[in-house]
Amino acid sequence: TTLSGGGHVYTAEDLNMDPPGALPEPSLYTVKAIFILDNDGHRLLAKYYDDHFPSTKEQNRFEQNIFNKTHKADSEIAFLEGMTIVYRSSIDLFLYVVGSAQENELMLMSVLTCLFDSLSHMLRKNVDKRSLLENMGGVFLIMDEIVDGGVILESDSQQVVQKLSFRMDDNPLSEQSVTQVLQSAKEQIKWSILK
Repeated sequence: TTLSGGGHVYTAEDLNMDPPGALPEPSLYTVKAIFILDNDGHRLLAKYYDDHFPSTKEQNRFEQNIFNKTHKADSEIAFLEGMTIVYRSSIDLFLYVVGSAQENELMLMSVLTCLFDSLSHMLRKNVDKRSLLENMGGVFLIMDEIVDGGVILESDSQQVVQKLSFRMDDNPLSEQSVTQVLQSAKEQIKWSILK
């Protein structure tokens, strides 16, 4: 493509334009954002991986636009504001994975499926608002195992669950072990008083 003006001929390269039919450079940074909204469209958690929406206000506006477009729709894919969005609902939640307009929907859908399946396993098939809020730390761990900085690390939910279980085993003081320690201390105090 050339343009002429004032005696000069400009090429697409001179104007920093891609030539017609040129494909964008492939990138590992495929995911722009992952977020989960409740059935009223309120944010429960969100992770944005670039600065396309730099402020929380802009992120909330974007999330509301997506929710308004998708909460009554039967499809799984939406295109809004130059973004490709794949989504899924579960009981009283909406899960979203956002990529650029050129992003492969199947790649984004694999992230969404992995997220949902991993959550389903961790929450014992109760992927709802209450269970999600009670296990928020685990939800963030799952998201971190799947995507890091916009790069897809894992799309197999079994691998994510296995890594998550390993991480939980590394933490020696889980809620259960704290309860066990307290119960043991109570019993020792009881026995020392009775002696």
